[in-house]
Amino acid sequence: MEEDASLFPKKLLDDAPLTEDETDELEDPEFVLGSVPGEAENKADPGSSCPGKEQDADKRKQSPAVQDRTQASLLRRDLSHLDQLHEEKDLFIQKTRAELRACRRGMGPLAKQQERWAAGLAAEGAAGNTAAVGRLEAASQRLCSELGNERDLQAKMTAVPQESVSAMWHIEIQERQLEDARKSARAEAPAARKCLREKGASGKAERNRLLRVRRSVYLQKEHGLRHQKLVEDAQKNHRKAVKFLKASLGRIREQERREELETREHTRRRMDAVLALKNSISANRETLRKFQEWGQAKAELAEQKAQAEKEVILAQGGDAFKHFCHQRRRQELEAQNRAFEEEQKLRKHEIVSRILKEEAEEDRRKQRPSPPRPAGRPILRDQTWSYVAAFHAGKSTVEPPCCPPPDVPGGRPCLALEQLREGRSALPQASLLVKTVSSESIQADGGSLGREAGTLVQPEIPGLWKEDYKLYQVPKEDMEQKPVGGRKMDKDILACTVQRLRSGVVHKQVASRREFRGCPFNSKPKLIHFKDFDIGKVYKKKITLINATYTINYCKLVGVEESLRDFIHIDFDPPGPMSAGMSCEVRVTFKPMVNKDLEGNVSFLAQTGRFSVPLKCSAKKCSLSLNKELIDFGSYVVGETASRTITLTNLGALGTRFRFLLASECCEMDTSPSVFNTSSSFTYEDKGFYSKVATSFSEQLTAGNESVPADVPSRKESGKPDTKEKEEGRPAESEGATLTTIETVPPNEGQTELSLGEITEGEIGPFSSIKVPVIFTPIVPGTVSTRFKVVFKNQLCPTLYFKVIGVAIDVPVWVPKPNVDLKICMYDRLYQDSILIRTRSKAALRLKFEVCEGLRGHLTLLPKTGCVQALSSCSVRLKFLPRRSLPEDAGKYFDKESRVLEAPVTIRVADQIKPVGFTVHAIVTTSDLELSPSGVDFGYCTIYEAVRTQVSLCNHSLLPQEFGFVGLPKFVDIQPSDGFGTILPLETLQLDVIFQPTKAKEYNFELVCKSEINRCFKLTCRAVVVHPLLELSHYQVKFAATSLYDTSVATLYVINSRLSVNPPTPSVPRIGLEDASPVGPTSFEFLLPPDSPITISPSVGTVWPGKRCLVRVAFRPVLPSELIHQEALQALTKEAEAKLSQKDTATQRKDQRRQSFSMLRLQNRDRLFQASASQTLELQKEDLMPSSQEYQAARATLTRSFQGKFDKFVVPCVVASGDTKDRKGTEPLRFSPHNTVYLELWCPAVAPSVVVTSDKGKTTADFGDIAVGQRGIKKVSIQNISPEGLDLEYSVLNPSGPFVLLKPVSKLASGETRALQLSFSPRESVLAQEMLEVITKRGTLSLALVGTGVASVTTCSIEGGVLNMGYAMAGESTSAGFKLQNNSPLPIKFSVQLDSLSTRSGDQHGLPQFLASPAQRTEVVGTQNYSGQSVFSVVPVQGVMEPGRAQDFTVTFSPDHESLYFSDRLQVVLFEKKISHQILLKGAAREHMMFVEGGDPLDVPVESLTVIPAFHPERRQEAEELKPILVTLVYVQLDTDTPAPPATRELQVGCIRTTQLSPKKTVEFSLDSIASLQHKGFTIEPSKGFVERGQTKTISISWMPPIDFDPDHPLMVSALLQLRGDVKETYKVLLVAQVVTGP
Repeated sequence: MEEDASLFPKKLLDDAPLTEDETDELEDPEFVLGSVPGEAENKADPGSSCPGKEQDADKRKQSPAVQDRTQASLLRRDLSHLDQLHEEKDLFIQKTRAELRACRRGMGPLAKQQERWAAGLAAEGAAGNTAAVGRLEAASQRLCSELGNERDLQAKMTAVPQESVSAMWHIEIQERQLEDARKSARAEAPAARKCLREKGASGKAERNRLLRVRRSVYLQKEHGLRHQKLVEDAQKNHRKAVKFLKASLGRIREQERREELETREHTRRRMDAVLALKNSISANRETLRKFQEWGQAKAELAEQKAQAEKEVILAQGGDAFKHFCHQRRRQELEAQNRAFEEEQKLRKHEIVSRILKEEAEEDRRKQRPSPPRPAGRPILRDQTWSYVAAFHAGKSTVEPPCCPPPDVPGGRPCLALEQLREGRSALPQASLLVKTVSSESIQADGGSLGREAGTLVQPEIPGLWKEDYKLYQVPKEDMEQKPVGGRKMDKDILACTVQRLRSGVVHKQVASRREFRGCPFNSKPKLIHFKDFDIGKVYKKKITLINATYTINYCKLVGVEESLRDFIHIDFDPPGPMSAGMSCEVRVTFKPMVNKDLEGNVSFLAQTGRFSVPLKCSAKKCSLSLNKELIDFGSYVVGETASRTITLTNLGALGTRFRFLLASECCEMDTSPSVFNTSSSFTYEDKGFYSKVATSFSEQLTAGNESVPADVPSRKESGKPDTKEKEEGRPAESEGATLTTIETVPPNEGQTELSLGEITEGEIGPFSSIKVPVIFTPIVPGTVSTRFKVVFKNQLCPTLYFKVIGVAIDVPVWVPKPNVDLKICMYDRLYQDSILIRTRSKAALRLKFEVCEGLRGHLTLLPKTGCVQALSSCSVRLKFLPRRSLPEDAGKYFDKESRVLEAPVTIRVADQIKPVGFTVHAIVTTSDLELSPSGVDFGYCTIYEAVRTQVSLCNHSLLPQEFGFVGLPKFVDIQPSDGFGTILPLETLQLDVIFQPTKAKEYNFELVCKSEINRCFKLTCRAVVVHPLLELSHYQVKFAATSLYDTSVATLYVINSRLSVNPPTPSVPRIGLEDASPVGPTSFEFLLPPDSPITISPSVGTVWPGKRCLVRVAFRPVLPSELIHQEALQALTKEAEAKLSQKDTATQRKDQRRQSFSMLRLQNRDRLFQASASQTLELQKEDLMPSSQEYQAARATLTRSFQGKFDKFVVPCVVASGDTKDRKGTEPLRFSPHNTVYLELWCPAVAPSVVVTSDKGKTTADFGDIAVGQRGIKKVSIQNISPEGLDLEYSVLNPSGPFVLLKPVSKLASGETRALQLSFSPRESVLAQEMLEVITKRGTLSLALVGTGVASVTTCSIEGGVLNMGYAMAGESTSAGFKLQNNSPLPIKFSVQLDSLSTRSGDQHGLPQFLASPAQRTEVVGTQNYSGQSVFSVVPVQGVMEPGRAQDFTVTFSPDHESLYFSDRLQVVLFEKKISHQILLKGAAREHMMFVEGGDPLDVPVESLTVIPAFHPERRQEAEELKPILVTLVYVQLDTDTPAPPATRELQVGCIRTTQLSPKKTVEFSLDSIASLQHKGFTIEPSKGFVERGQTKTISISWMPPIDFDPDHPLMVSALLQLRGDVKETYKVLLVAQVVTGP
């Protein structure tokens, strides 16, 4: 046994596992702890069976038990190992034997092949084939070697099984030796397993305890890390809050500073306004005083002129009193003329209103028949014309005829009537009314009748105004022959007059619901101005009249005012109808005859009213002024001489003589000829203007008492002469001044300190100026003031005054330059100047220079003391170095707001009390350049992008400064001009700082900006650079030009290039200096901007390490909906305005007389129409949807006119570690905002090359609702709007879909329009949508195909599908109706068919229906008429049912013989294909008017072939005698105690409504044997009665079994039912009753 045991190595026996696998999952600690004590109680040793004995055992007995358990476990391990070896050996033996068998099978073929090759070798050797012999020998040798190898393998394989069998024997022996141990092991196995379980439970408990400890440690560590992170976040947030707080406080302080500055500025402006108001009040007081003085002077001058004129008249020997009396009378006469003109106007208005009233009365009289009036009675028109003639006969010098006949020479009635019409069109121009009543005064203004009463104008007809002229008297014969109502000629004249009067009424012009108001024509220029004219010359101007109304208008020249007719001539050719915006030219010629200003208007008449163009003629005038009214010389030392100049300017075109004098001097210059002589010359030139000249003369005499002249001369007229006027003959004026007298004032002892220069008198030309020097020579110290005046030879020019002030001082030392201006200075910069000091003393003087105490640190004079020689000068060096403390040190000498320094410097002279001073002026400014903000935080940025931010560089200095950023890092760039340039004073420049890093880390650096004075200003920058987890293959995508509503697609890759964990290097993905990101799947998401035409797919995804993800970016430009909405609303507004314009145009064509009577009603109607139109437009605006036609049309219009657009989008792509599939539910991944890459998209949009022109440009082909099985065809027109021809291709439509492209177009030339035919054939009731793309090389046009398949749904008013026509008389007809309702949205074409009228080929070989059983009867067509005509007929047979409407059908039942089984089937067929409804038609016919129905059927429902109509009287009598009716009553007997209800049946007795004449109108019925029936349990109600025509009555039959009834034998009784109508009929009613047992 020991030898056998040594055959197995010890290692094989020790490999059996003793414990469970430790990789099991840990259970819940609570569960494990709770379950361990229970298991411990069940532990037991295999050698002990009782717990009591186990407790009493000694410790020494426990050691053998442990050894026994160990030995038992070893034995179990050995047994299991032996079993395993036994199985392996058995399997090995089986495999070896199988291989041995295969080897033996393979050796047989090899031996046979060797034999064949040996035979072949012998044959080839005998044949002498050496090559074959060699080949066969080689093959034979190879086979021999293979056979040898197979034999060796067979020998080895034979030995191996033998060895394995022997080993198997040893194993079996060992197993038998250990059989006892196996049995004991089996007995101890439960205890061992229990021990193992206990040991496993204890191990699990220990592991759970350790796990709890580990978890607590981990939770403590995590809690500490979380607390540390919270502390860090709080500190970071605190830093950010402090930063934002500082920025907020800075903004608040800046705002407060701005508010303070604004308050100061507001206060300063208020102070300036108060000072300006004070100065204005002072100036106004001075001006008022001047006005008063000038008024007094003017009054004195007028009085002097009147006195001088009186002296002149007396000197000439005239009567001054008489002259002045004539003058006063002339003024009174002019006042009377003006009053008379006003009265004339009022009277003319009254006459015109009466004429209009008369026309209105005439119109009303014409509308209603007027009774005949006597011939001699004058009408209202005759009275009016006689009144007008009498009025003018009384008021005028000459009595012209009212309306001369047409045959009178010189008479022009048509012209008079035309001017009367013009007078009606402009009622305010009352002077035109005279033209309507006097054809001789056409060329004269009506307003001049009163003024020119004394003017003898020659009449147009010679001798007409003579005193001996007598009016033509009509003979009495002619008066008697005059017909009633006037002659025909008078009627024609009156009709012509009325027509012209009516046509002359001003027409209102209304366009687009707006009435034109205002001037109908605009004039360019607006004022016709002839300036500075000379008498005798001709001036011409051209104006342009532009039609400013809404529609066509006319223009007619009326003329100019009477005062201008002798000087102004108008050339105007009426252009006829003028459209809106058209223009015409008018030439105005002016020939001046008098040297006087003229003003007036050129009047025109338009269709919409009268308008005029102002005309002004200005004579040459003098416009004189001085450039200053006060000359202040300031302070000058006695003995010095100072000079100032004053300029006298003439802005007028007329020259005059002038003279400068002291205000106290009086000088009379040579005057021009007297006013009286001037007016006389005017009278000689034109006697027609005598009254006007006299008027001006009288106004000149009284001008001093009436008004005060203006202070300042008029300067409105331009100083340059009109070039055009020069070309037309106006001589060029002299621009210089011609001095005719030059006076030199010789010096004398009495000369004043203020005097004039050499030029004090002369002549000033037009548009020129004269400079006169004013000299100040101080003699005595003190203030000197003198007032001068300028007088002119022209009496119309007012005297000008000016004042001169000077101060004389007596100081021997003075500074020629008392104000030293250092201009603009900067702080901490040195500025120098030289001060010159002079002396007039004859002895040397000692000087000491003093600066105020506050400025001694900033301002220095070198040397501080000095000496100036007699009658000489010296210079002092001034040094100015302003410090930053200058505003505080200078105090009142420095204005902090304006930064102006006024530093007084004192020069003290020895032995002189009064010091000499001068002032140093300087504007002190800073040299600071401010960078805002002072620090730039670029935040988090990636290495694949460049971050740009704007920085403001502000120059607080008042001087321009050059600047430049020096020493820039390589990753920073500043633009524009690379950070160099010049900044202007107080200017702020915007600079772009571009940061483009290359490494991931934290950046902190400074940018230095240097100014030209080498001052440095620093800009602090910081950034955290991120190396993102992912990168893009392209960070910028430039799309090609894409058409509207087309799509361009670009592809790019999102790449995860990291494959393995590397040591931290700058190239590893990280955020700043943080730890490197882990390697693994990385997710991304593109965040598109809202309302962008960009689509990215996929927008969210995950990229694994070393992989990349393909991303598709699509760009589809569309028009903004707001723009389309606005265009649609504009189109709707234009359409509404066009409709209103058409309405207004139609209204204007009506007669204006009717408008005057119904104006209020028309206004109300127009108001209502406008309100309704506006409400309609508002509703259309509210209902405007993207699917509406207006919206689609607006989109098509904008698409065709699209000019192109370029947009740039920046799309962020956020990145996060992890896979999107790992997130729980909808929980998003934690994307870091810093780990973001950006994609820049350039999106140019252009107009499409192919557009849709049909259906207002809609790209949606909506077929609408099409019935299922039908076909709809729609044409879509497309146009090529590109400059070249295009080849068209089309996308493939769904072959199984309902849409088909019928006629595709392959080519489309430029500008060509072709139509595409599309069809829609729905196969089911569904909404079908599909896209058809028209593809060209320039873009794609997408057409949306939409259609709805609608099933034809109809409902019938007949329920159950049976229409019973009831009983009818044979040979008569009855009708019934039903309705079909169309519930579908489409019209339905229907047709009605009857089975009796259709072919029935399928039933030709079947049995007759009366021979078939009831279950086999399927024929619905019953008994038919003998005549061959159909029993039933339907109207209408076919038609169309509109959507939502019902169709009424009428069914007529017309039997020709008696039968109870008339039937037919009616089918409603839709669209000739679909059967919608089947209705069974039934009816019965009787030859008599009574019928009985009910009971059980006793015959078949189909007539037999042997049925012959019973027309014979005997057969009819037999039929009338007996007609059986079977009524079966079944009484159901219940098992309960509750009595069962009686069995009940009903019979119907009816009377047919008929048109036949019958002696009886009712049918009487009676049932006999009632008593016997009641004895047997039958109850019949009623037993007798009568029935009206067209009605039925029910006979109720009930049965209750009697007591002696035998249930096994049914009860059968009979009774006779008699009907009496037109005939008598008897029915035998068989009553069969039986009892059945209920459930």
